Amino acid sequence: MRTGGGASYLAIPTAFLSWTGEALDHKIPLLRSIAALDVQARRALRLFGVEATHVRATLGPEQEFFLIDEEFYYRRPDLVLTGRTLLGAKPPRGQELEDHYFGSIPERVLQCMTEVERELYRLGVPLKTRHNEVAPGQFEMAPIYENANLAADHQQLTMTVLRNVARKYGLVALLHEKPFAGVNGSGKHLNWSFATESANLLEPGDNPHDNLQFLFFCTAVVAAVEAHQDLIRASVAYAGNDHRLGANEAPPAIMSVFLGDQLLDIYEQIERSGNATSSKQGGFLGLGSPVLPNLPKHAGDRNRTSPFAFTGNKFEFRALGASQSISFPATVLNTIVAASIDEMATALEQRLRDGSSLEEAVRQLIVERMPAIKRIVFNGDNYSEAWHQEAERRGLLNLRTTLDALPRLTTPENLALFEKYGVLSPRELESRAEVLFDQYFKTVNIEGETTAEIVRTQVLPAALRHLDELGRIAERNKELGLDATGTLDALREVNGLVNELSVALKSLVDQNAELGGETVQSKAHHMRDHIIPAMRAVRDVVDRLEKVLPDDLWPLPRYRDMLFIK
Repeated sequence: MRTGGGASYLAIPTAFLSWTGEALDHKIPLLRSIAALDVQARRALRLFGVEATHVRATLGPEQEFFLIDEEFYYRRPDLVLTGRTLLGAKPPRGQELEDHYFGSIPERVLQCMTEVERELYRLGVPLKTRHNEVAPGQFEMAPIYENANLAADHQQLTMTVLRNVARKYGLVALLHEKPFAGVNGSGKHLNWSFATESANLLEPGDNPHDNLQFLFFCTAVVAAVEAHQDLIRASVAYAGNDHRLGANEAPPAIMSVFLGDQLLDIYEQIERSGNATSSKQGGFLGLGSPVLPNLPKHAGDRNRTSPFAFTGNKFEFRALGASQSISFPATVLNTIVAASIDEMATALEQRLRDGSSLEEAVRQLIVERMPAIKRIVFNGDNYSEAWHQEAERRGLLNLRTTLDALPRLTTPENLALFEKYGVLSPRELESRAEVLFDQYFKTVNIEGETTAEIVRTQVLPAALRHLDELGRIAERNKELGLDATGTLDALREVNGLVNELSVALKSLVDQNAELGGETVQSKAHHMRDHIIPAMRAVRDVVDRLEKVLPDDLWPLPRYRDMLFIK
């Protein structure tokens, strides 16, 4: 039940389909993918002597967001129209001190987040955590893991409630992936696993080297990522996420898997001898004080630079953007893992028919897949240039932009994959690719037009007023016989920036007028190849102007105000 505006209504999860039966939404493919994973996982479990009534994907999506005072929001046309600041100079202080992360939550923000939690609890959404994120003004909330279908509905409710409740406190929740340049953007880490009614199938236990069932399913997931890097990348491809992927707070566009030292050691043992005999143990954290206890250290570890990391009993898909629905990325993960389990279960069945023991057959399967595992697994720093070079040597895909990734959705192999498991027909998948191209084109087109309008109607007039003011001061100094060197230097600097801005603005206006052809694909490529560079050129000059124009003339709220005033 939702209330607001003097009315109450029921928000009921709904599936949308066409008159001819095609799925029009994200819900139907998600449900189909859950069913595909269920069929293949239960089939594999029977080979291990386990009869399960069902296997369900489970999700725990983290939600990052910025909160800014609504006065600043309404004075920024770029935020209102596009969700991000298209202009804005980095302030003297950003996130360099790293003192915001997990610091004290500002009082007004805490009140807002507490009410968001209460409202979501009323709706059955089990939020568990809240904290400051890395960038000033950035925060995060996360729920308890749930059945994937329910988690997707609850995540949509979370974004809606967050936006609505923030307004009660004079705040605006920004869910864009990169609302502010120069500080961390916002993601939506998707913690993904799959489980029977009684057990998480990605739970390694105390001795994962002896847990054949876990090793089978973990291998299936890693092999799925290796075989379908393109689909995983395409599932998070859109204009907003292009600003974030590959920056210093998000994984690169290269899809790799982090396993941690314990699991990697087990796989290496199996590769060397066909068998693993031990698992690295975590031991204890010695805190160096007699009043503090020795805490157990987890045998695994974390890698926050990896796009797809094993984190104890699940995989964390870290490449999602803050504003997107989790349904399509989850649909892709469910489908490719179902395909991988299908392939491995078929091979395991054949080995068992040939007389191999279950243990021998599973370990042989893992050995056969070690080349794929070694190619896709990387436990190091994904941000480093060395990794980009190494990934290229390994032959991994690096689909840097949305338009590099989207065509991969409709390759013959991927059309066949989704059709085989009944998740999306070729017509349904091709229509989604078309919509994604269209959204990219329109998103960047709006940004280009908005940038030009703000510069023409606000920034350039402010610069000209300052130029006029400096000119009058210089003239008066000359009449009074005063040394006007400083004034003339400032005059020349601003005049040079105005001239530079006029050239960059004309180029952007010209590119905005040229939409790039007749097809949505050609229009999208025009946006990437011409509009975005033209916008960057305009922004570069505007951000330099912002640093020399006085506060009383600068027409837009500055980063220092939006990020720090709460």
